[in-house]
Amino acid sequence: MNIPHLATLLAALALSACAVGPDFKPAPPASPASFADWHGGSPELIAPQERERAGAAAPAGWSMFGDPVLDALQARALAASPDLQTAALRFAQSRTQLLVVQAQRVPQVNARAGARRERQSEDGDPTRLIGALNPANREQLIQTLSEPHYLYDAGFDASWEIDLWGRVRRSVEAADANVAASQALLAQVQLSVQAELARHYFELRAVQRQIRIAREDIAAAEETLQLVKARADGGLTTDLDVTRQQAQAADLRARLPQLLAQEAAAVNQITLLLGERPGALQAQLAARPDNASEHPLPDLSLGLPSELALRRPDIQRAQAQLHAATADIGVAVADLYPRITIGASFGYESVNASTFGEWGSRQWFVGPSLQLPIFDGGRRRATVTLRELQQQEAAVAYQQTVLKAWHEIDDALSAYSAERLRNAQLAQRERSSRDALQLARVRYDHGLTDFLVQLDAQRTWLQAQREYTESTSRLALGLVAVSKALGGAGDLAKS
Repeated sequence: MNIPHLATLLAALALSACAVGPDFKPAPPASPASFADWHGGSPELIAPQERERAGAAAPAGWSMFGDPVLDALQARALAASPDLQTAALRFAQSRTQLLVVQAQRVPQVNARAGARRERQSEDGDPTRLIGALNPANREQLIQTLSEPHYLYDAGFDASWEIDLWGRVRRSVEAADANVAASQALLAQVQLSVQAELARHYFELRAVQRQIRIAREDIAAAEETLQLVKARADGGLTTDLDVTRQQAQAADLRARLPQLLAQEAAAVNQITLLLGERPGALQAQLAARPDNASEHPLPDLSLGLPSELALRRPDIQRAQAQLHAATADIGVAVADLYPRITIGASFGYESVNASTFGEWGSRQWFVGPSLQLPIFDGGRRRATVTLRELQQQEAAVAYQQTVLKAWHEIDDALSAYSAERLRNAQLAQRERSSRDALQLARVRYDHGLTDFLVQLDAQRTWLQAQREYTESTSRLALGLVAVSKALGGAGDLAKS
């Protein structure tokens, strides 16, 4: 068979080659068909999700909170987070590794050139051949061959492996899946940074609201104390009322330093997350004015959480890792079969510089080479078994990641729904306690009750106000948890 016919045959084999090993077929875990079957808690907590599915969706992204300061901080966090920069570099590495693997698909061509001075040994192998062919002139021939001389060489070499069993294709498939896994990791780190920043931010705003309420309570307590003193001086009440009100005012003042310390710690958490020095964001994170309005939080109307969970970066990463592990099996199986490589070389070689490059000094070769595995002590077979076990491990990890995601979403949605129901009741309690305090003050001013009634009403209203404010903060934190569990705040709008 001549070279053209051989090349045609090899090309036909390459075109008809198959890829050994299993093909990756993503199979999402079976999930319940309805929200009620999927939910693990009380039906009361899923009512907001089941009704009015076609209602207005929440704004996309973190803008659902309607806070431009938070939006600006999120943008800075994405640009300054060291964890995010590390994940981005790993993603770039995986893309570069994909280019390295893809290079196996095309022929490899290398140029060569050299000029060297050399001398052959007088006692080497060629001397045996000279003695057999021309023993009479043996010494003269050996002396001529062993004389130092120059050797000039230039040309190129090319080789290309025919991917008969899909080893290269499976390698590219695995590398491409690794790129997808790195991209999902980048998205996961981005989500974690944004969620952590949002959590610290809402904790800061919550403690700032508590500080504002505490200052208002202290001012009101001081004013009440002056009124009680005036009534005591006029003989309308006793000094016992004055003492009680002084204790109430002191208790309120004692709460303020602890709240101020919590505010400083929350500010430092945000500046550290953004890679800034303490105090760098003091103006941006200053307390809001008293008349600043809070953006209403959405009453979530989601789709089936088990379907939304598939958008989570950790699930996408686990699926990509399973894909890569499946493709690695094909690479290992392909190593059990022969490899055929087509090689070619062309160049010039001469011992005289004057004749180097002439047509007579050319040399070349072209043809296939076969590499056939025969015995390796079971190494290749063991590698296939190892890759299959790694693929099974990746499949278990994928199933576990999906199951964990379902539980996280269910927990986050249940907590958010429960806190929303609780927040509504606390709002009603705060309004009722405020009305009761106003009534107690009127009755005390008209001498119908003693000051202890008003004091108890005041304590009840302050406690109700604090619990309602804390619940409002936990409601925002709960929405952050839901956003993270669903794989990003933008998914609330997609649902």
